[in-house]
Amino acid sequence: TTGLLKMGLSCMSSGRGVLLCMVSTPSALSEKGLELPQYDGKDRVLDINDKNYKKALKQHSMLCLFYHEPIADSKELQKQHQMTELVLELVAQVMEGKDIGFGMVDSHKDAKIAKKLGLEEEGSMYVFKADRVIEFDGLLSANTLAEFLLDLLEEPVEIIGNALELRAFDRMEEDIRLIGYFKSEESEHYEAFKEAAEQFQPYIKFFATFEKSVAKELSLKLNEVDFYEPFMEEPVSIPGKPHSEEELVEFITEHRRPTLRKLRAEDMFETWEDDIEGIHIVAFAEEEDPDGYEFLEILKEVARDNTHLPELSIVWIDPDDFPLLIPYWEKTFKVDLFRPQIGVVNVTDADSVWMEMDDEEDLPTAEELEDWIEDVLSGKVNTEDDDDDDDDDDDDNEDNDEDDNDEDDDDNEDDNEEEDDDDDDDE
Repeated sequence: TTGLLKMGLSCMSSGRGVLLCMVSTPSALSEKGLELPQYDGKDRVLDINDKNYKKALKQHSMLCLFYHEPIADSKELQKQHQMTELVLELVAQVMEGKDIGFGMVDSHKDAKIAKKLGLEEEGSMYVFKADRVIEFDGLLSANTLAEFLLDLLEEPVEIIGNALELRAFDRMEEDIRLIGYFKSEESEHYEAFKEAAEQFQPYIKFFATFEKSVAKELSLKLNEVDFYEPFMEEPVSIPGKPHSEEELVEFITEHRRPTLRKLRAEDMFETWEDDIEGIHIVAFAEEEDPDGYEFLEILKEVARDNTHLPELSIVWIDPDDFPLLIPYWEKTFKVDLFRPQIGVVNVTDADSVWMEMDDEEDLPTAEELEDWIEDVLSGKVNTEDDDDDDDDDDDDNEDNDEDDNDEDDDDNEDDNEEEDDDDDDDE
C-alpha cells in the first residue's frame, strides 16, 4: 500500500503493516496469571460472502473486517496472508467474550460486498460499530489491534470527577484531547459533545466534568470546551459556546494536525499519510535516553513557540517503539539513531536531508533548531537539492571515467609509437 511505500515498511510486512503475533512458549516455569495466549487452532474468523455478511453485522456489536487482495500463487505472499489470518484468529480468540466478530473480504471474489460495505483500500482493517465504519490505520499486530478494539468498546467520553483524575488528564501530553464542563449528563450540550466524541473515537480523547471544583482548576465556564494540542502547555478554547455536534466536528477536523506529534503504532499510517506537500519533518529521539530527552524538550519548546504556523508539523519517532525498523531506517536515511536526529523526508521516495550537528557532544539550541526549521519551511533546505547533489556526483563520476578513458587512449597511442620506432631501429 502507499503507507508501506511511504514508510519503507516493506520489510517484515504484509498488507498494511508489520505483522507480529504475540504467542507464548509453554514452559515448566510458567506462572498462572502470566501465561500469554496461544492460538488454540479453532477457526473464528469468517470468510465473508454474500450469504453471511448481513448475519455477521447483526450478530455482533462490532464487526472487524480485513479487506485483502486475492491470494496470490506466490508462496511468500501466501505465508504473509496466513500470518495476517493468524493475527486475526488470535485477537478473535482473546476477544471471544466481547461480542466482536471477525472476517476477511477478498477484493476480487467479494467485490460486490466490498462496494456495499464501503471497503476501498486493500490491506486495511475496517470496524463496523452501530452506524459508524472506523478504519484501523495502525500496525497490524495482535497487541495493537486488541488495544484498539478495547478502546472502541469504552465510552466515548471519560468523566473527570476529582483532583486525582485531573492530574492523570494533565499527564496525557502526547494525545489530542478535549475537555468540557457541563451541568449534568442530561444536558443537551453534553449530548452534542458525546456525539462528536463518537466521530473521533478512539483516535482523539474526550473528557468531561460536571464538578465546579474541577472546572475551576481548568478555568472552564459552563458549556465551554477546551482543545489540547499534543505537547502544548495551554489549551485553546473552542469559540462560540454552547456548541453543536457539527460545530465541534468542524473545529476538530480543522485543527487536528498538531505542530508536534508522536508516531504511534495504533495510527502510524494515518500520521504518515498526513504529510504537507509530500514531506515530513521527522525527529528521532529516545525519550529514555538523556540526550534524547533533552532534544525532545528542545523540540517541544520550538513547537510551542511556532504553533501558530499551519504549515509546521513535526513527527517525533521514538526508535525504542519500533526496534525492528531501526536497521531499515538507519540504512534508508543514512543516520545513526543512537543519537537524536531531525530531517526532512520525502514521503514518496524516502529521500531525506538531515540537520548537520557540528558538535557531536552538544545538541542544537532551540534558536539553531528554529533557524533550520525556517530554512525547511522556506524551501532553502529540501530533498530535491539532495537529488541534485546525487546527480552532480554521478556527472562527476562520468566525467572522471571519460578523463580516464582519454588518458588510457593517449597512453596506448604513445605505446604504439614507441613500438613503431623500435621496429624501425631493428630494420
